[in-house]
Amino acid sequence: MPSHAAQRGVPRWAVMCFAIVVVLSFWFWWRNYESAEISPAGKPATLTKPSYPPTATSRSEFQKLTGRWHRPDGGYVLEIKSIAVNGSLDAAYFNPKSIRVAKSEVSRDGGEVKVFIELRDVNYPGSIYSLTYDPAGDQLKGIYYQAAEKQRFEVAFVRMK
Repeated sequence: MPSHAAQRGVPRWAVMCFAIVVVLSFWFWWRNYESAEISPAGKPATLTKPSYPPTATSRSEFQKLTGRWHRPDGGYVLEIKSIAVNGSLDAAYFNPKSIRVAKSEVSRDGGEVKVFIELRDVNYPGSIYSLTYDPAGDQLKGIYYQAAEKQRFEVAFVRMK
């Protein structure tokens, strides 16, 4: 006498594999959907890249941003390892473990040096730092947009010695 599963004609393992594929597909879709919900209008500030190549003076001015920066209100650390000629940064972010930096760049807006950092990792679905360098205090000050909670916070980073 054949078993009940054999009568249906679909092996149990095939049903389990199909269910796993459906769940994973939904998870990937949801993760991308959540990231796409962050509209450019939701960004606290838009930084524009200069339409001209940076001069030697601006490149050397940007180089002073390299180093490790600490946010005194928590265990957050921003490390700017290097700055390319086009303004892109080789940056890392820690809270206290490493958080993926999706995009990072520096630009000049009038007389100000601007730093833009976008985080894309677990619990960081497009969180953004829009910072301005304060040479008098040797600080990076600006807005942190916490994308998961859709909130903005005024923040400052001080250079770690």
